[in-house]
Parts: sequence; C-alpha cells; structure tokens
Amino acid sequence: MRKYGYVRVSSKDQNPARQVEAMLEMGIQKEDIYVDKVSGKSFLRPAYHDLIHKLKVGDVICIKSIDRLGRNYQEILEQWRKIVKEMEANIIVIDMPLLNTASVNGDLTGTFVADLVLQILAYVAETEHSFIKSRQAEGIALARRNGVQFGRKRVEVTNMFEKMFEEWENGRISARAAAGKLHISYSTFYRRCREYEEQRNSEGI
Repeated sequence: MRKYGYVRVSSKDQNPARQVEAMLEMGIQKEDIYVDKVSGKSFLRPAYHDLIHKLKVGDVICIKSIDRLGRNYQEILEQWRKIVKEMEANIIVIDMPLLNTASVNGDLTGTFVADLVLQILAYVAETEHSFIKSRQAEGIALARRNGVQFGRKRVEVTNMFEKMFEEWENGRISARAAAGKLHISYSTFYRRCREYEEQRNSEGI
C-alpha cells in the first residue's frame, strides 16, 4: 500500500504550499505529492492523470478538501466511483474524516454515510462554482454592452490531434508520447486537450 497526496490550485499564481504541508504532515513523501495548477472544472489535468495511472489496489489518495478534487458535481462522483469501486483504492479527505474510505472500508453503514456526505459536498462545491460563473457572466454582459470584445481563437483540430487525443484518453499512449508525435510540448498538449474537450461539450458532441 502506498499513500499519495493530490494538491490543486486554480491558477499558476496561487501557492499550493499549505496543501503540500498538510500532505507532509500526513506522512506522505514529497515525491508522492502531485500538484496541478489548473481549474477544477475538468479532470484533464497532467498531475492528476499521472497519479491515477500509478494507483494500485489498496493505495490511498489524500486531498485537503473535496473541492481540491474538483468542482464539477457529476465528475467528482464519477472519479470517486472509479478510484474506490473500480480501482479499489482509498481516498482520505483531511478536512472531512467522514469521507475517508480507508476507515469505513467493509462497513456498509459507514460507506453509505460517506457516499451521502460526498454527494452533498460535491453539490455544494458545484453550486458555489455556478454562482461565481453567474456573477462573471453578468460582468461580461455589462462589458459587452459597453463595447468590450471577448472571445478566444477557436482551437484548430487536425485529424492527427483527434487520433492522439483518443489514444491518450483511452490510455493507449502517454501524454508525453502523444505530444512528441504532434511536435508540441507536454503542457501544450494538456492545454489543447482541455480546450478541445470544452469545445466538444459546447457543441454537444
């Protein structure tokens, strides 16, 4: 059994030091702490992806709080199910011991309580994020009425990129190998994957 720490902050400007310190206090080795500096709305994150691929049966993932795992209600529940049910690993949420699957494993009542608390907290995390997006949308609408232009250049998707994305998404190729075939950097590949996923979702693909 190996214990890993997962740390996430929403942007490169934010400091993950407090979360990292919490992991060290849990007895996790520094090399086993994975840090992402990216939004929690998607699970297309390089460090998280690498961590999931290293997990074995009985391993443990520690996170500081549930919103460090993510902010999308459905995806939090799906990732939780994948880690606990499919991969048979455990999750420890430092700020919410009721969610610690390592302590309730085999206890049906405890598992039910953990699943219920998870659904409530995941819902709260997503609702909070929706409120933030709503306020942002109001600000953008006001700015547009005042003549401010918004928008990002549409992601150009080649057949080769689509192929590499599908290969990587299905675990048949590593992100570094896919980036190499596309002649782009590792970080650029992840960024384009996030943009591509957002574009597909917005188009209902």
